[in-house]
Amino acid sequence: MFFSVVIPTYNRLPILEKCLRALENQQLRATSVVIGYEVVLVDDGSTDDTLGWLAAHKEEFPHVRSLSQDHQGPAAARNLGVEQATGETIIFIDSDLVVTEHFLQSHADALIQAQQQLGNDRFFTYGWVINTCNFEQPTSEPYKITDFSAAYFATGNVAIARKWLEKAGLFDTRFQLYGWEDLELGVRLKKLGLKLIKCPKAVGYHWHPSFNLEQVPSMIDREIQRGRMGVLFYQKHPTWEVRMMIQMTLLHRMLWGGLSVFGRLNERTMAPFLQWLIDQGKSQLALEIARIFLNWYNVQGVYAAYAEMQHKG
Repeated sequence: MFFSVVIPTYNRLPILEKCLRALENQQLRATSVVIGYEVVLVDDGSTDDTLGWLAAHKEEFPHVRSLSQDHQGPAAARNLGVEQATGETIIFIDSDLVVTEHFLQSHADALIQAQQQLGNDRFFTYGWVINTCNFEQPTSEPYKITDFSAAYFATGNVAIARKWLEKAGLFDTRFQLYGWEDLELGVRLKKLGLKLIKCPKAVGYHWHPSFNLEQVPSMIDREIQRGRMGVLFYQKHPTWEVRMMIQMTLLHRMLWGGLSVFGRLNERTMAPFLQWLIDQGKSQLALEIARIFLNWYNVQGVYAAYAEMQHKG
């Protein structure tokens, strides 16, 4: 078994270094079925000299092969990575994910066990993703209930045979804004009959900076983008399940509209309270509260994009 770890990256050099060093420090058993691995890093038009830094430190990263493209988004970057990968098993992670030293071995063990139990290869393994704000020691963060994910296929930490990606048609590169490109591919993989196999021993720590009010404008923009891409998702798969996923239902309008008093509780009116929580050392709680109006922006973005689609149609 040879792994190709495909990683798209865009302006994330500080945490990317930790990501790549963790992959170089993998511990494989002497009896492991893993005969080797490569890390296929696809730079999506970064402006922070990611490729220059990597070229200057290439001796430290013997497993890494770097590719580059103009900024087109993670869907196109992952497709390029898969197309250039040499392994028959693809592992997707994000460039802000720091894995444990047994990460690859854990995915390999889960893949072999699933093959034996199911008697076929129509499956993929999905590891844990633990969110952390600890840049110095990201792997010290414990698992939290907020780290639970009900996603069927998400590219934060997943291993899958490349033949299934190719049969499903890879990622749709029309998803150039934030969100949904991996879950949309998941719908197509599910139609092929692939089974999700949980792999909790393959742990990755997803780093993000502690929440502060300066992040709010970009977070709002991201939610609006996610709404627009959600409508593209629905165009491709017009089902009730997808409507629920992208929050395009009356339930979501009433829920997030009601909780935000239909926009009256927003980034301006809630700023003093959120800043107070941050000052008290409760930035994670401040973020969870901010999600109330962030979700309202998302729902509004979904319906605005849907109305635009209907007008054009």
